[in-house]
Formats: sequence, C-alpha cells, structure tokens
Amino acid sequence: MKTKLNIYHEKQSRQLCALHTLNNLFQKSDTFTKALLDDLCLQLTPNSWINPHRSIFGLGNYDVNVVMAAVQLMDCEMVWWDKRRKITPHDINSAVGLILNLPSPSKVGGLLFPFKTKHWLAIRQFDSVYYNLDSKLQSPETIGDVQQLIEHLTRHLNEDDCELFLVNSTKPCTLAVAEQM
Repeated sequence: MKTKLNIYHEKQSRQLCALHTLNNLFQKSDTFTKALLDDLCLQLTPNSWINPHRSIFGLGNYDVNVVMAAVQLMDCEMVWWDKRRKITPHDINSAVGLILNLPSPSKVGGLLFPFKTKHWLAIRQFDSVYYNLDSKLQSPETIGDVQQLIEHLTRHLNEDDCELFLVNSTKPCTLAVAEQM
C-alpha cells in the first residue's frame, strides 16, 4: 500500500513482523519473502530439527540473527545501539533506517496471553521527516524531525526489553549517497 508520499507500508500478518519490517525499511514488497527468511534460518542452524531462529509453528517470529542476515543481503549492517548512550543527530543522520525490537502483547484472535512477545518495526526518513513504519499501524505514522525522532526513541529505550538497531550501508560512502538520491 502506498501513501501520499509514496511510502511503501506492509501490514501485519501472522508473526511476520520481521518480514514486514525489512520490506518497509527497504521500501519494496518482495525484497524479502517468508521463504527467504526461512532459508536464512536453515543456513544459520542447519541440521536442527527445531530451528531456534523462528517460531516452531512456522508462522514467523524471526530472531535478530535472521534480521541481521537479511539486512546484510542488502549491503547493509545492523548496529546494536547501547541504550546507556545518549542518541545524537550525528548517530542517526548516516543511517539508512532504524529498526526497533520492542515488547508487544501476545494474542491470537481476541485471546490475550499473560506474556509478551517481541515485535519488530522500521523507522525511515522521507523528505526530512521520520516515519514509523510499524506493520501494526493502518498507515505510516509521522514522527517528525530528527529531534522528535530522538525523543521518540529515547521514550522507547527507557522501556524494558526495547532494543534499537541502526541500519547502515556497507557500500562506499559516495555510492551509498548516490543511491539514496
């Protein structure tokens, strides 16, 4: 689904938030597929009857290792943010995008379970404005400028079990800048 600014936004399906996060981050519907992420799980842990990198039911719920391997396929890297550090505009400005992994209520249909699962979401900048591309949202949500983004991230990072990853290009600087234009 495209919004006014032509922002690609996939909506949540099953436990595939990692898949939606990756496609929303790289702004293309078939950049990643469930089959590709499942294949990455097998590459990470071959010869295992139960794969520790995804749901045992095959519905998704991919872990950080799968997301990192997928990001590497796009000539990028995920850098874990040490939440004890203060976030500055300099830290964010060079990133292709951001990925948050945060606690989320666990439910199936209308049934709410007493434990939380982890949810992946992407944040990207378009025309100097940052957007929350969470697949649980109806459409991308405006966060604002870099200062508003820092406030948004700081609020999340002060919560338990929230992790931030900066997604940076591994291409030479001039090539990466040219491709963003």
